[in-house]
Amino acid sequence: MRYQRPKGTADILPGESAQWEAVEKLAREIFARYGYREIRTPIFENYNIFARSAGETSDVVTKEMYDFKDKGDRHVALRPEGTAGVVRAYVENKLYGPEYNKPYKVYYMGPMFRYERPQSGRQREFHQIGVEAFGSDNPAVDVEVMTMALRLFKQLGLTGLRVAINTLGDQETRDTYRQALIDYLKPHYDELSEDSQERLEKNPLRVLDSKDPRDKQFVDDAPSILDYLTDDAQKHFDLVKEMLDELDIDYTVDPTMVRGLDYYNHTIFEVMVQAKSLGQGYTTICGGGRYSGLVEELGGPDTPGVGFGIGLERLMLLLNEEGLLKKADPDLDVYVVGIGEATNTASFKLVEAARDAGFVAERDYLNRKPKAQFKTAAKENAKVVLTIGQKELESGTVHFKVMATGEETTLPLDRIFADFKAVYQEQTKG
Repeated sequence: MRYQRPKGTADILPGESAQWEAVEKLAREIFARYGYREIRTPIFENYNIFARSAGETSDVVTKEMYDFKDKGDRHVALRPEGTAGVVRAYVENKLYGPEYNKPYKVYYMGPMFRYERPQSGRQREFHQIGVEAFGSDNPAVDVEVMTMALRLFKQLGLTGLRVAINTLGDQETRDTYRQALIDYLKPHYDELSEDSQERLEKNPLRVLDSKDPRDKQFVDDAPSILDYLTDDAQKHFDLVKEMLDELDIDYTVDPTMVRGLDYYNHTIFEVMVQAKSLGQGYTTICGGGRYSGLVEELGGPDTPGVGFGIGLERLMLLLNEEGLLKKADPDLDVYVVGIGEATNTASFKLVEAARDAGFVAERDYLNRKPKAQFKTAAKENAKVVLTIGQKELESGTVHFKVMATGEETTLPLDRIFADFKAVYQEQTKG
């Protein structure tokens, strides 16, 4: 029987994985510049961590979560997003303590899991890069995470980025707006989708996020949250816009944006692009915002937070489509051609000497004819080819060829083993 990978998953093969690594490396470098450090949390957590953070009425919890009972009858779930696990770690390890600087800044990378219909750039196992900053109400932190995401995308070479922002206000704003939405939507109850009917009383903001055509007509004419902001919420949002203006970051205010998780308040944002590989119109490649109450919900002190998540599958599709991903596998510095089985040990010693000196080196392991080995060396763009056969074994030498110039020299093996790097640099003039 031939086995296939599970639906909604992908094999990231060598070559492609090197491209992923290059993107992740750049992200690490940029985040470090902003003072963010990496955190790694478990791939599965207690089910309630995600249910309480994402919201009982969210699609993530009601439809998409991979949850199960383990052998100890504990209800666990594969993480559908990164923030909740990071918050749990923040609380459990008391990272809010006075010995830690505020805001406490972390980033994460890794796989997430949601049971949804696989499509281009969206899998059931998908990968995210995300950041979180805890402990500051300053709108500057909202803008910092936005600029950090934009810096990453721009350094990757992306253009035509569109930034959309909105505010969900403070708790008073949400309470007032929640009632206004209920009052507006109730007369249309029978015309709403089943999901929206169920959410109307529990969390009417979810209706604004509905993709069902039956709901769209009412969403378009729904009251705007911007008309219900308290003075404090308005001040926070005005400062965010002022800072974005000062940094010459183009953005639009989208009052219908609510994001997909229940823990957001105040600033929310999305970064979008237009790309054929991701469907018609603008597609979101990064989303995030500010949240308060989530740390407290998971057992910690009342602590504000702000962050974002980037879907790596979508980003890699986009970068490939734009021709922005270069060949990431390194070319060979050294290829060792061994002629005859008697050279097996000497060939291995030579290739290890090259690796010890810091070079990318390879050799033949199939006892092939010299012609086939030279062909492989050329295919792999080897800068130098070392050849050893019975004759060289007997004389204690090796044949050294610089591929760019065609220059060939016979050198003592002892000299090669004594200082491979010096010989390499001398022969290649660098």
